This record gives sequence, C-alpha cells and structure tokens, in this order.
Amino acid sequence: MSDPPRAGALEGFRYLAVSVLLFGGVWPVTKHALAHATPLWFAFNRCAMAAAVTVLLLAAMRRLRWPVRSDLPCILAIGLLQLGGFFALAHIALGWIQAGRMAILTNVTVFWLIPLSVWVLGERVSRPQWWAVGIGLLGVFVLIQPWTMIGGAGLDALPGYLMLLGCSLFWSLSILVTRRLPPRRPVLELLPWCFGLAALMLLPLALWREPGGGIGRPAWPHAAFIGAVAAPIGTWATIEAGRRLSGIRASVGFLVVPVLGVLISNLWLGEALGWDVVLGGILIAASLLLAARG
Repeated sequence: MSDPPRAGALEGFRYLAVSVLLFGGVWPVTKHALAHATPLWFAFNRCAMAAAVTVLLLAAMRRLRWPVRSDLPCILAIGLLQLGGFFALAHIALGWIQAGRMAILTNVTVFWLIPLSVWVLGERVSRPQWWAVGIGLLGVFVLIQPWTMIGGAGLDALPGYLMLLGCSLFWSLSILVTRRLPPRRPVLELLPWCFGLAALMLLPLALWREPGGGIGRPAWPHAAFIGAVAAPIGTWATIEAGRRLSGIRASVGFLVVPVLGVLISNLWLGEALGWDVVLGGILIAASLLLAARG
C-alpha cells in the first residue's frame, strides 16, 4: 500500500502530535487527581464530559446525527468494553500500579488480539505477528516481575495487574466486534453515543462501590482536562491521524504516548525509572511494531 499524499501525511502528523501530547499525560494526571477523587467517579466524569464535548464538536462540524441500527454493535462494543469496562478497571488499578507502568501496559492488546483474531474471526496470522505476541508477553512479564511475588512478597500489586490484563482483553474484544460488524458511519460520529453509554454504565458502579466518593476541589482541574480536552479531542485527533497516515507511521507515532507517560510520571510524580520499566517498555514497543509490519 502506498503512503498517503505528502500534504495529507503532514496534516496527519499534526493530528498525531495533538493525540500524543494529550494522551501522554492522561495517566500521570489521573494518578495525581486520585489523591483527591475516587476512581469510578473520576472515570464517570471523564466519560460524561467527553460525551458533552463530542456532541458540541460534531454539532459545530454539522456531523451530529442519530446512529442507525447497523452502528449499534460498534457503539455497544466501544461504549461498554473499550470505554466503560476499560475505564472502570484501569482507574481502580491506579490504586496499585504506578502511572508510568499504566501508560505502557494499557497499550498492550497484541497478546489478546492476535490469538482471538484467529479463533474468532478465522484470520491468518503471519509468523512475525506470533513473534509479536511472545515479545509482548515477555514485556508484560518484565513489568509485572512475578519473581518478586514468591513467598507472598510483592503480591500487593497483583490485583492491579490482573485488572490491567482485563483492560487489554476488553479493548481487544471491542476491536474484534468492530472488525466483524463494522459501523456504517465513521467512528468519530459515534463517539457521543459511545461516551454516553460508558457514562451510563459507570454511574451505577460508582454509586454502588463509592457511595461516599466523588471529586474533590483540588482534582477538578485534572478532571476537566481529562474529560473535556484529552478524552474527546485526543480521540478525535487519534482517529484523524489514523486516517491520514500509513499503518506503520501511525503505529510508530502512537508509541510515543507511553514514552511520554513514563517521562511525565518520572519528572512530575517522582516515579522511579527502573530497568524493568525501560526493558518492558522496549519489548512491548517492539511487539507492537512487529504486529503492525506483519
């Protein structure tokens, strides 16, 4: 496949830059906010604000429309799995996991997606893509460090890591559904309904699990940035970058997101940049590149 025209590619890189800058800081900002907010209420606010902003954005673009029936599987998959389920587990997991590790591990779907593509969709997978699965699992192994849990030591973080594995499974299942039952309209036009559905899912969970929770005054600037800026505008920029850039260019570019997340976590939150974070991040980045090229 030939690369997009030069003008389109340059525009794509601009969208990519916006996406990287906004999403690179999401988990460090969220981790800092959770000192004054509870996880599920913060996640609910993220989706509710994003739904409102995407409505306004699409209305300004004159692209706000009711979804049609063929769009419903995509809306349900993205809203309930990729947004609702993913955000519920990921925000709770931040109580156990450092933001830098979150920035890396939340981007790992390859070890679920490739096997499931074979078993569910019957797709043919190349040898490099299977190698990508193995390398991705090795990167996760390095980041989790299961050898530290022998004898009970280091088990405190295990629930968080299990939740992150669930996050990547939800994201992978969402991708499979949208591949198998693609929507009629562009995904950008479905975002208000996806974010709205995720908010409706998260609200009762927050009321049940965190009845006395909420978002404290010091955390509201963080919540506004995540919900009203990063989530809607970052998602829009990601979609537009993916449309204008080749698969390889987009894949390489989006790898900057976890790198930036790790750097912000190190410089702002003071999280240690150990050998395991560096090596695990490199292995996972290599697995994503192999999967994209394969």
